[in-house]
Amino acid sequence: MFDGKKVAIVMPAYNAAETLVKTYEECVNQPFVDMVIIVDDASKDSTESIGEKLAENENTFYLRHEANKGYGGNQKNCYRIALEHGADIVIMVHPDYQYTPLLIPAMASMIGNGLYHCVLGSRILGGFALKGGMPLYKYICNRFLTFFENLFTGAKLSEYHTGYRAFSAELLKKLDFTYNSDDFVFDNEMLVQILWTGVRIAEVSCPTKYFEEASSINFIRSCKYGIGCVFLSLLYRLCRMGLWKDKRLRAENKNIFAEE
Repeated sequence: MFDGKKVAIVMPAYNAAETLVKTYEECVNQPFVDMVIIVDDASKDSTESIGEKLAENENTFYLRHEANKGYGGNQKNCYRIALEHGADIVIMVHPDYQYTPLLIPAMASMIGNGLYHCVLGSRILGGFALKGGMPLYKYICNRFLTFFENLFTGAKLSEYHTGYRAFSAELLKKLDFTYNSDDFVFDNEMLVQILWTGVRIAEVSCPTKYFEEASSINFIRSCKYGIGCVFLSLLYRLCRMGLWKDKRLRAENKNIFAEE
């Protein structure tokens, strides 16, 4: 725990057999971690047997989807289970070992101290993206999309596309994921919803590693994701201007956490 607050690590897993154990072991060895929740999205490799074995450890939970629900659908279950188990701080760590679990204590403390409701591990801050092996075309797309999103949301984030995220339970309970995508654009929808609530999003510099076993999406799905991000940013601006209404950005949730 951190200052009496229960910390849960959630891992949305898909074909993560090669890296799951290494990521898990590094997570449970971090200070403050009370539980680890692994949700397997109908993996086709040996993730299931590995997850079941890890679940024999105390305070480790494993759930397998019999049918693939998608990256967003997986996250929805991750957060639901964490809240059901009484988590006060929820940190998503991809089990592909692309993001280092060593930042868990820092991210947990930023939430636990009441400074922020949301903290992102940024690959861009500190210049770690290209140094860590991010392909140049992905880096360029990341920078373009982030510039566009900041322009239309009014935020000043270094990136919107990291998979390393920490949340307060209070914030997760306020967000309604019902109408969010089950695909990769879920990550962006979630950040847009958080900005809509008036929450300030913090970032910490995060070293990352790109290697063969690390998860990645293909070119077509990357294009679909990029288009979805652009559309969502435009939608956010229209809703802010009162020119459009969207079920994901409801009026009653606008600025509920507005800070001075």
